[in-house]
Amino acid sequence: VKNLVEKLIVLFNYDVSNAWYPVLQKAIEVGSTFEGWSPHEEDITYHLLVCLKPPDGHIFQLEPGPEWPMRNFHIHLEFMCTCERERLTGETRCFLHDPKEDQSRKECPNILQDLCTDSYLDVQKIAEWFQKTVKRFWKDLPESATHRLMVLPSKRSCKFQVTQGCKKSLLIELLFGVQEGDSDIFVSSQNTEAAYTPSTMWLESYAVAEMKFFSYIALQAQPDSCHLRCLQLCVRSLLGRDFSTYTLKTVVMHLLTTLPLSDWHKDSFMQRLQDITQYLQSCLKQKCLYHFFIGNANLPEEIILPQELRMAGPLNIFQHLEHDLDAHEEARLDFLML
Repeated sequence: VKNLVEKLIVLFNYDVSNAWYPVLQKAIEVGSTFEGWSPHEEDITYHLLVCLKPPDGHIFQLEPGPEWPMRNFHIHLEFMCTCERERLTGETRCFLHDPKEDQSRKECPNILQDLCTDSYLDVQKIAEWFQKTVKRFWKDLPESATHRLMVLPSKRSCKFQVTQGCKKSLLIELLFGVQEGDSDIFVSSQNTEAAYTPSTMWLESYAVAEMKFFSYIALQAQPDSCHLRCLQLCVRSLLGRDFSTYTLKTVVMHLLTTLPLSDWHKDSFMQRLQDITQYLQSCLKQKCLYHFFIGNANLPEEIILPQELRMAGPLNIFQHLEHDLDAHEEARLDFLML
């Protein structure tokens, strides 16, 4: 999957080298499949986050939107002055101060006209662009000789299925993101729980930080560590229920930083399962489960957060249970099922 996506990105970037389109960075494997605890033994989806960099002479300015359960942003496309670079290198002319260069940009395929709405990056336009381009490039890949491609409908991502003959299909989903500074946090095109999400709304994503955390644990833990198996079993037990998979993931991440990693060897499997359920039961009783990355003093130094998140206090992701008695009762019943 990774090799296939990397080939597509090379073709994407070559195709837009003479246009004013985003530059695609190396895709980052995220989510349960790449972290090693996917609850689905069949029909797993391979999620990858493709980071977008602005074309030359442009910048992405993140503008915070209204607070939902998590932070969300609009990504404003702005022009930057490149006069100094032109003076030093002679390679780039400035859109802001060179009318001929600005006119030349307008006459070429460009990000502002094709991928934005009112100067803001539009998730749905980017998704449609990716889907069309994947279809167009498929014939140029060696895999096309032995595999079939089917692009699946999606408004905020690029989903496609790759099948070799009668063998099992691979389901791949490419999400798009813009990095917050030099941190491990991105604003991404991931779906929201809201009934309607504006196409210019991007949600803050911790998927890369989570992948980095589980990689860090894998390096520190014993080879027979059972932490992924514990998480997989707990999540699989709740498939089809309304209880959030992310809740159980958050509990396990907290326990991985509060219990010695030597306590997660396979002989302690049942005890660790008990720790997970007891921790979750306590959180439900107190209606308080803190976000793993925001305001967490136990967060490994390897995880890089934006300044405002490093300075933030703890965030209770169970806060809604304090005001919604029905949601609290539903969570309690789901816990009993677990």
